[in-house]
Amino acid sequence: MSGGAPFAPGVHILLDLHGAVMLRDARRMEAVLRGAAKAAGATVLSCHLHGFGEGSGITGVALLAESHISIHTWPERDYAAVDIFMCGKADARAAAEYLEKVLQPQRVERTEVLRGQEVAGAV
Repeated sequence: MSGGAPFAPGVHILLDLHGAVMLRDARRMEAVLRGAAKAAGATVLSCHLHGFGEGSGITGVALLAESHISIHTWPERDYAAVDIFMCGKADARAAAEYLEKVLQPQRVERTEVLRGQEVAGAV
């Protein structure tokens, strides 16, 4: 990599939401993902969700100009796995906070990674 300012394209957040609500309705979840993008200051390019049938979970993604937010739900376990990656001025942490507020999990496990960081000695 050439010299200059350090390259850090963005923040990648993984959320495990245990005891969450609203995990069955794809239409409502699309509104939730769009709300998370808005909270982050991101631009939604498209949004696609798929419900697996009555009482089953959802999988979906909001494609953003700044990257994406994806979700996979298991309502029978009140659990959702969320993946948020944003670059530029979009705030991935604001999206995560919005999702936590709206989906009301009883317990959250959050993993954050700064993507593209150069680590001394990394292969």
